[in-house]
Amino acid sequence: MKKILVPLVIAVLGAGCLSAPFQPPSGMVAVVKAPLSTEGNLKAGLKHGVSVSKSVLGLYAWGDCSISAAAAAGGLTRVDYLDYKYLNIIGIYQEAEIHAYGE
Repeated sequence: MKKILVPLVIAVLGAGCLSAPFQPPSGMVAVVKAPLSTEGNLKAGLKHGVSVSKSVLGLYAWGDCSISAAAAAGGLTRVDYLDYKYLNIIGIYQEAEIHAYGE
């Protein structure tokens, strides 16, 4: 029974956790904004769309943080580059945003 219970508890506790592609060491609160891609047309004035996923206590997560959701939110037919924003408050609340820029 213990052989099954331990992996199950680990899987349940780890499910729904958000993570950023790069997360620097932080204290109680982390807010990270960084490029997700740098190739493409890096000019000002492009259309912009955002997709968001959220998590509470790593137990419940919701949202669609995909590139296609960000493109649809901004009405983009072509994505030129991406940024992301990651927020973590003591592991209690986490939020990840994908920012898509293009035309």
